Amino acid sequence: MRARFLARFGVFAECLLVGVWIAVAALPLVTLPAALAAGAAHLRRWTGDEEAGLRFFAADLRAAVRRGWRVGLAVWAALALLWADLAVVRAGVLPGARFVGAVGVLVALGLAVTLLRACAAWRPDARWRELLAPAARRTLGDPAGSLLVVCGFAVIAASAWFSAPLAVPALGIVVAAALAVERRATAPETARSAPVTG
Repeated sequence: MRARFLARFGVFAECLLVGVWIAVAALPLVTLPAALAAGAAHLRRWTGDEEAGLRFFAADLRAAVRRGWRVGLAVWAALALLWADLAVVRAGVLPGARFVGAVGVLVALGLAVTLLRACAAWRPDARWRELLAPAARRTLGDPAGSLLVVCGFAVIAASAWFSAPLAVPALGIVVAAALAVERRATAPETARSAPVTG
């Protein structure tokens, strides 16, 4: 019982540490998707009893940035566009402003969940374009999993409300949630493809 508790606490502590690594790596802003992908790769290795650490995180970050800085640029451009749309909605100059605002928030959440699911599926040899379209399909086709990732966003918001610096390590919790959702989504496929014995 004690060993199980320590193992689970170790995973939680590693998630918090990875959140700090992600926040530091995402400081240039366009590196946000790459930082999330490197964090997911680290947690995947760490929970799989593979060799992991800051050196491996940095290597994954370099590989993800090489192909992913354009994705980071597109993410911030989309967020700026959504922010401008919501500012117009708040000004009340549009008819049906509340409905448009609600749709804008849902679109922003959908894009964020899609990005996180793509980052959780990232591998060093992957192309971002090949990750984003399937991640969008999984976001829409697996509403329960997507809701779990949204709950991770709620953890960040609650942490920031309690104390702003707590939002930094909470990033690792959201990445862990996205990784768990992706594993959950692929588990039935793995089980179906396994040979039946007996």
